[in-house]
Amino acid sequence: MERIQDVKILIVDDNEELLEMLEKILKKEGFLNLFPAKSCEEARKVYETVRPDFMILDVNLPDGDGFHLFMEFRQKEDIPALFLSARDEDQDRLFGLGLGADDYITKPFLTQELLLRIQLILKRTYAGVLQQKKTEEVKIGNASVDFKSATVKKDGKESVLTAKELAILKKLTENRGNIVTFDMLCDAVWGDGYYGYENTLMVHIRHLREKIEEDPSKPKWILTVRGLGYKLVKEA
Repeated sequence: MERIQDVKILIVDDNEELLEMLEKILKKEGFLNLFPAKSCEEARKVYETVRPDFMILDVNLPDGDGFHLFMEFRQKEDIPALFLSARDEDQDRLFGLGLGADDYITKPFLTQELLLRIQLILKRTYAGVLQQKKTEEVKIGNASVDFKSATVKKDGKESVLTAKELAILKKLTENRGNIVTFDMLCDAVWGDGYYGYENTLMVHIRHLREKIEEDPSKPKWILTVRGLGYKLVKEA
């Protein structure tokens, strides 16, 4: 999954027109991995085949109900879900949310409200995962940094990062576009007892520039902010 829109969404509703409408509005927003089902039986087959990342479940289904289906799937995996229902009763709403569903919306609904609620659930659930994935591999100019293998690839050549270079680069990447002070960087590398390491930090920065910059003596990406610290420039 590279972005929120890549999630696999299981949509369960026995109303074929509503299913088509939901698919249409979600596709328009960039969600392409959509898996419709019109009954509990169909939903189970889809679930076992695709293992969805998110579920939209109608409460009333021809061969069961969304509440029991949700509980069944939740026993296998903790998947975020939103209930759809024609029943606007507080008891149903509280029951659905009490089961652990992320939201509950009644029919008829505003499509923009539904989209907003879905996006909020997905961001809350998967934003951290995507952010972690983003920081596992980062592009810096012509260089590609892989934090998992602690390597830098540039112009067909691969360089290995030392543990301290890796820690510095991670801190700069986490704050990309912003100034990271000398103290912040030293603390990230050496911990609380970092006093006196400022000059050593400069040496590590120089080595990083040699592995990343086209011209280390005229850096374009890892910049010195005089008197404050360093900054990793964002991609244009």
